Amino acid sequence: MVAWLKPENTAVVTGAANGIGLAAATRFLESDMNVVLADNDGDALDAALSSLSSAGDRLLGELCDVTDPGQVRRLKDAAYARFGKVHCLMNNAGAALGRSEPWDELALWKRQVAVNLWGVVHGCQAFVPSMREAGEPVAVINTGSKQGITNPPGGYAYNLSKAAVLAYTQSLAHALRQRNDCPVSVHLLVPGLTYSNMIARFLPRKPDAAWTSPQVVDFMLRGLRNGDFYIVCPDNDTPRRLDERRIQWNADDIIKNRPALSRWHPQFSKEYQAFLEE
Repeated sequence: MVAWLKPENTAVVTGAANGIGLAAATRFLESDMNVVLADNDGDALDAALSSLSSAGDRLLGELCDVTDPGQVRRLKDAAYARFGKVHCLMNNAGAALGRSEPWDELALWKRQVAVNLWGVVHGCQAFVPSMREAGEPVAVINTGSKQGITNPPGGYAYNLSKAAVLAYTQSLAHALRQRNDCPVSVHLLVPGLTYSNMIARFLPRKPDAAWTSPQVVDFMLRGLRNGDFYIVCPDNDTPRRLDERRIQWNADDIIKNRPALSRWHPQFSKEYQAFLEE
């Protein structure tokens, strides 16, 4: 059972106009919660609100750019003004803005970090102080990425932003655990390959390997029921065991003093394959 997931409680979801955010909002509404949908795309937000209009007064839409702390504070004020309390904050807004070498395209790097990291920080700083005073179970869910854990070559700026979300969310969870009687639980959602709007821009048809956004949210809810901090989702090509071996190899680069990202070095390919088969 998820203590806060019950009728008349309130969830705020950023990046909620499509993909995982919209799927989460839908599941929360199915549990008779109040839901605040926040997104920076007005047209997409209107479409999402229209698709969920049967929820009536339990639904509120707010245009919000999470890179702007003032807008996030206004989102918080709107949620509390309408529903009184917030029981779940899902910092889900994110973007994959393109690929760049580590020494190129400074503006892309700054924008990528502004959306994926600062959006999470702004959300937590706006909402968590009030959520700590709730006097009942509440939760923060931040959406990370496996790329922020294993750092595969290519999407370097994206990887950096999601690695920072991992570190920030770990710190948030630990800091809150040190507070006596703190009602806030913290969770890191780590999707696998998910056919969201972010992917659909590049692939018009869902790859067989990908999960749908509702599949990810259903897995997330199971993780929440288990009290998991790390909610690492598989997909149709990547079972839990493979994720574990990839993460272990990446950590062992440090312990064994191998070259950075050795998993992708040709001279380690045989050793890596053997490691996967152990």
